[in-house]
Amino acid sequence: MIEMTIARIAEIVGGELADITAEEAAATRVTGTVEFDSRAVGPGGLFLALPGARTDGHDFAAAAVASGAVAVLAARPVGVPAIVVRPAPGAADAASGALEFDTDGSGAAVLAALAKLAAAVAAELVAGGLTIIGVTGSSGKTSTKDLLAAVLDPLGQVVAPPGSFNNELGHPWTVLRATPETDYLILEMSARHPGNIAALAAIAPPQIAAVLNVGTAHLGEFGSREAIARTKAELPQAVPASGVVILNVDDTAVAAMAGATAARVVRVSREPGSEVDVWAGPVALDDLARPRFTLHAGGDQVEVALSVHGDHQVGNALCAAAVALQCGAGLDQVAMALAGAGPVSRRRMQVATRADGVTVINDAYNANPDSMRAGLKALAWMARRSSPEPAVGPGEKRRSWAVLGEMAELGDDAITEHDAIGRFAVRLDVSRLIVVGTGRAMNAMHHGAVMEGSWGSESTMVDDADSALALLQAELQPGDVVLVKASNSVGLGALADALIAPEPGSPSPTAETDRSGDR
Repeated sequence: MIEMTIARIAEIVGGELADITAEEAAATRVTGTVEFDSRAVGPGGLFLALPGARTDGHDFAAAAVASGAVAVLAARPVGVPAIVVRPAPGAADAASGALEFDTDGSGAAVLAALAKLAAAVAAELVAGGLTIIGVTGSSGKTSTKDLLAAVLDPLGQVVAPPGSFNNELGHPWTVLRATPETDYLILEMSARHPGNIAALAAIAPPQIAAVLNVGTAHLGEFGSREAIARTKAELPQAVPASGVVILNVDDTAVAAMAGATAARVVRVSREPGSEVDVWAGPVALDDLARPRFTLHAGGDQVEVALSVHGDHQVGNALCAAAVALQCGAGLDQVAMALAGAGPVSRRRMQVATRADGVTVINDAYNANPDSMRAGLKALAWMARRSSPEPAVGPGEKRRSWAVLGEMAELGDDAITEHDAIGRFAVRLDVSRLIVVGTGRAMNAMHHGAVMEGSWGSESTMVDDADSALALLQAELQPGDVVLVKASNSVGLGALADALIAPEPGSPSPTAETDRSGDR
């Protein structure tokens, strides 16, 4: 971030100094990064003391300072130089959704201070020429963010969040990674409640925004798709009249957002149209479901061959291309960057083929009905194509396995949506469905598959990831294709990792659950 004295940071966030004099605070500068993990703190850094599932960041303040942090942003004195922000009355009741363990409001106070600091830094950097780009959608945000980083990289220095750092913690943390040398700051914005995106956009108002789609992710918390659409529309509403809003008009709810912004609207689509600005010609998929199409913009066209997997990536690539074109990239430059942009963020349509010809699609980071269908379509396509010899002969269909866990946060629609996914897998002729978990939703998925026409062991329920891995290890054959997908909280990522690298000492599939960002 911008180098700043401790005194100046305290002024911005409205904090009090503890265990450091005013003179020392005025003379000491934060020159490193802002971190909420004490193990990541380096010289000149600022440490955020936040509550966690098993530990409280305040307990690691001294260790962070010993590692080089010059101060701690905390909710109480910690015995080392600190900027203390006090929880407001009732803060525990209104604690941020980014912190599941904020029982006393201390985390909410630190997050509010972090947001103020990020807003001050963003404003100064924008005045110096920084371009801020916001991305939202019910699915595909992280993949599009990664594509955006690739297409903007030839134009200047890019800062983008790792993985899905897209909430009240990850968003300002990403803003504070930008420096005076940064040309483009890409921010991925998620929401669990109305007003979330507006609050994030207020921290670092985007000059360019892209809206991908409106689906049913977090339906249980919003109540309806219309409420989700209104919340996603908070992003284009935040763009000033001098800015640009990119809309994927293949989604009618997104297309309607053109009336919700004062900014100039650029429309992207898979089909040409009188109002479409950037569009894709006929889409073809290769053996690993990587899309190929003709990219059209402004009367020009270029052939594009994506390195990411799945037909759904076309819309993501169109939005990324439209942003890059607005930033001054040429069409050939965009095509070259897209061709070189493979999967970056872990466990999002990562495809690996083992030495025995088994192909594993690791899409275990997140799941909602739309992304689940997209993953199953990619699985079915790869199974229809020939695998590397000699695992399966030319023209022979490969066996397909869908290892699916629960889709979280669907509320009253959970049973219906899981039932529909079970049926969809059967309609796609997936060879084997492994339903991981025994709750009502997973019973519904298995029941849906059975009622749609699954028979025998085509659909199998198992208790947990370990049981699923044992079944796969016993029955996988050379040339099979396996999709592993669930909401992140289910923890199937390590199962996919174990399938890709089945070596002695590999971690148990239940050993790791990454809880950052989207679930």
